[in-house]
Amino acid sequence: MNDVARLARVSIKTVSRVVNDEPAVHPETAARVLAAIEQLGFRRNLGARNLRRGSTGTISLIMEDVGNPFYSELNRAVEKVATSFGRHVLTGSSGEDCARERELTLEFGARRVDGMLVVPAGDQHGYLLAEMRAGTPVVFLDRPPGDLEADTVLVDNFGGTAEAVAHLAHHGHRRIAFLGDRPDIFTAAERLRGFRHGCLRAGVPFDENLVRLRTPTADSVADAVDRLLRGPERATAVVAGNNRVAVHLLRALAHLVPRPAMISFDDFELADLLDPPVTVIAHQVSRLGEAAAELLFARIHGDDSAPRKVVLPVHLVPRGSGEVAP
Repeated sequence: MNDVARLARVSIKTVSRVVNDEPAVHPETAARVLAAIEQLGFRRNLGARNLRRGSTGTISLIMEDVGNPFYSELNRAVEKVATSFGRHVLTGSSGEDCARERELTLEFGARRVDGMLVVPAGDQHGYLLAEMRAGTPVVFLDRPPGDLEADTVLVDNFGGTAEAVAHLAHHGHRRIAFLGDRPDIFTAAERLRGFRHGCLRAGVPFDENLVRLRTPTADSVADAVDRLLRGPERATAVVAGNNRVAVHLLRALAHLVPRPAMISFDDFELADLLDPPVTVIAHQVSRLGEAAAELLFARIHGDDSAPRKVVLPVHLVPRGSGEVAP
C-alpha cells in the first residue's frame, strides 16, 4: 500500500478507502489510485482485512455429491444468497460417508467460516457442539441432524409419497412398488413411511415384497425391476424414491412391455420430454437452498431464537407416466 500511495501521490488512508469502496474519495483521486494499483499489481490481503472485521467472508456447504443435479441446483441457490450478503461459499461432497462429513465440517471450522450448511450423511453430530458454542451457526438442510438441536430445513417427504400413492390408486392401481435409497438415509425412510401411509389411506394393500431400499445403481434398480415389475404377480405401478432412482428406473423400463405407471419423487432434467413424460412429486430445490441460507445469515447477524424446523411443501405434477392404467 505504501508503494501505491507514493505512485498515486496520496496517503495510505486514501488508498485504503479506495480498495475498500469507502465514500468521500474524489473520482479523479480514486482513478489515480486504481491506475497505480493496476500498474503495481497490488492485491488486497483479504486475510488481514477479515481478521480486523472478525469475519472470513465465507460460509461452507457440505452435501452428498456436487455432481448430482439436485445438489448442483442447491449449491447455486446458496451461492445466490451468500453473494447478496457479500460472502463466498466453500463446498465439499461427503459421498454419504459420515467420516468424510465430519472431516469436512472440522476443516471448514478450522478455516473459521462464518457459518455452516450441512446435508447430513449420518446421525451423529455432537462433534459440532464445540463449533456452535464458539459462535459458528450451523443449519442442516434436506435431512435433520442427530443428537443435537439445530436449525433444519426439510421438504415434505412423508406427504409427497402419500400423494403419489393416492394418485396411482385413483387411476386403478392396487399393486404399487416403491424403490428408494438406503433405509438409513432420512429422506428414504420418510418417503417409505409416507408411501406406507398412502397405501393405508387409499385402501391399497401394502406389500413388503414390493419395496426395495438400496443405494441406487443401474444394476440394483435393474434387479428390482426384474423382481417386482415382471411376471404374473408384478406391480402395475412404481414410485421412485428420488431422481437418481428414477433415471436408473427409466433405463431399466426402456424395453419392458407393458410399461408400469411411474411417479418420481424429485423432478429432473428432460422428465417432461420423455415418452410418456414423467409424473413427479416436485419441490423447489432452489427454495430449499435459499431458505437454509437465509436462516443461516439470520443467525450470523445475531438471531438467537430457539432452533427452527422449516418444512417446505411439495406438489404432484401429472404428465402422463403416472396416469397409465393398470
